Amino acid sequence: MPHSNKSYGWTGKILLIDLCTQKYEVIRPEENIYKSFLGGRGLCSYYMREIKNLMPSEIPLLFFPGALTGTKIPFAVKTIISSISPLTKTFFTSAVGGFFGWHLKKAGWDGIIITGKSQNQIGLTVKDENVSFFDCNDLKNKKASDIFHKLKPEGSAAITSIAADNGVAFSNIIIDKYFFAGRGGLGLVMANKGLKAIEVYGSCDIAVHDSENLSKGIEDSMRLVSASPSLMGELGFTEFGTSALYDLIFSRNIMPAKNFASRSFPDAEHLNAWNFKNKYPWEKTGCPNCPILCKRISSEGLLPEYNSMAHFSSLIDNRDIDIVMEANRLCNETGMDTISAASAIACYRELKDKDHSIDIIQLLKEIAFASGEGKLLIKGSSEFSKKLSSPESSMNVKGLDLPAFDPRGAYGFSLAYATSTRGGCYLQAYPLSHEILRKPIATDRFSFEGKARITKLNEDMNAAMDSLGLCRFSVNAFGLEECAKLLNAVTGEDFTAGDLMNCGERIFYNERIINYTLGFDSKDDDLPERFFESENAINRDDFLKARANYYLIRGLSPEGKPLETKTRELKLKWLE
Repeated sequence: MPHSNKSYGWTGKILLIDLCTQKYEVIRPEENIYKSFLGGRGLCSYYMREIKNLMPSEIPLLFFPGALTGTKIPFAVKTIISSISPLTKTFFTSAVGGFFGWHLKKAGWDGIIITGKSQNQIGLTVKDENVSFFDCNDLKNKKASDIFHKLKPEGSAAITSIAADNGVAFSNIIIDKYFFAGRGGLGLVMANKGLKAIEVYGSCDIAVHDSENLSKGIEDSMRLVSASPSLMGELGFTEFGTSALYDLIFSRNIMPAKNFASRSFPDAEHLNAWNFKNKYPWEKTGCPNCPILCKRISSEGLLPEYNSMAHFSSLIDNRDIDIVMEANRLCNETGMDTISAASAIACYRELKDKDHSIDIIQLLKEIAFASGEGKLLIKGSSEFSKKLSSPESSMNVKGLDLPAFDPRGAYGFSLAYATSTRGGCYLQAYPLSHEILRKPIATDRFSFEGKARITKLNEDMNAAMDSLGLCRFSVNAFGLEECAKLLNAVTGEDFTAGDLMNCGERIFYNERIINYTLGFDSKDDDLPERFFESENAINRDDFLKARANYYLIRGLSPEGKPLETKTRELKLKWLE
């Protein structure tokens, strides 16, 4: 490809690794690719289509920091890791914090594309422009803390742990001990390639076009952050991390219990953030340049976030705070996604352990090592329930287990789950903002009115945010107008908020195209029947009407398929 003229913000270089030969080459994207897809999630979708067109059987693993990652901008910390999920079979992206993307950009790279497979367990080191490989055969079936202790990375490291080594389809990639690229089993993709670890170190500063305007933009953004009660209030995320949501979600009758069979969990008040803080006194930590510092660390390890707290208590009907803490610690050490691990246990209890006689911690260990009863659950609750001829007991969309927000208590989550390109995920449409946190405008959580348009617009906005590398917390404070000013100060371009929305729409639609080529359409944009049949059920006709309206607004066919006219309007390649 022609050499890019980019020198501000973007480095103009992408590292293409072939693990079969342990060789690499440098891709230099054309400037219009950056302007169309930005970075992070956008470049992941662009290069996934490019590689799959050239090598249909290849399942690449991509690491792309956002366009603003590595700068001094608050919240600009995220790296998007992407592949085809072994759990959902969809195109999958996972946003992760820590220092990985920060170092990768400072090393001079806008991303890493990994292809091929090594015959032995190896590691990859990227130190500025130098690339090398090292042996990792002695790290198999080691817990995460031991691997990081052995590596002692100079900058940042991404690893897999025990669950990935043993074929668990919801295994994570772990960054810098405390940050997890979770949900879709990207750890298994990495393990299947024979790649145990990636070490990255960058020594150079990222070139900025206009430092003065960047400083002004950061000041403006921080004023908005400081004025956000959900972020900076005494009960907000800076004080409790996402565990601040526990009481809020429970009080609104949205927290799922007993594998989504109920929304009643009488002991919730004994398992909230206050009780964790009293039982496990913590210190705050987080990503570079972050004003929130949402991670909590105690002498017992990393404290669970909201979804982990809720799923290891209410979802599996557990009332022991120590079990919640130990389950979270065990998942982190073995590299298992907490939502899917807890969902597997909830499904198992519904189908095989109605008297709750099984030891939760022991079952988690057996899942991680693919032994005993745990071996039945390593492919996730969806595959497990199908084997027992009870697929209705797995609460998933497209194979991705649902997080701790029951859509019967907030209808925006039903559309978010159904339309997400990842599967059962709320983060792309983020109804939490308007239905729960009431920002920027409160909506009626028991109505589908206007939700199709809000879902589509939020998906576009968040696709742009993910491509810039901004944490989802940022949407509780500022929007794309502020983002455009920051991006322009860094790169010297002239983006508007509307331009970024157009980029987000292009990126999301590109993901829909990828999923369509993988066999997904309206039959998969659906919810478990339990939500339409139980007490306080969602009206199925209303849901389908809202989904049809979403398809119309999104520019999809009534069957949820991409359209050639819309594809070309967004300046994307039509299906070949």
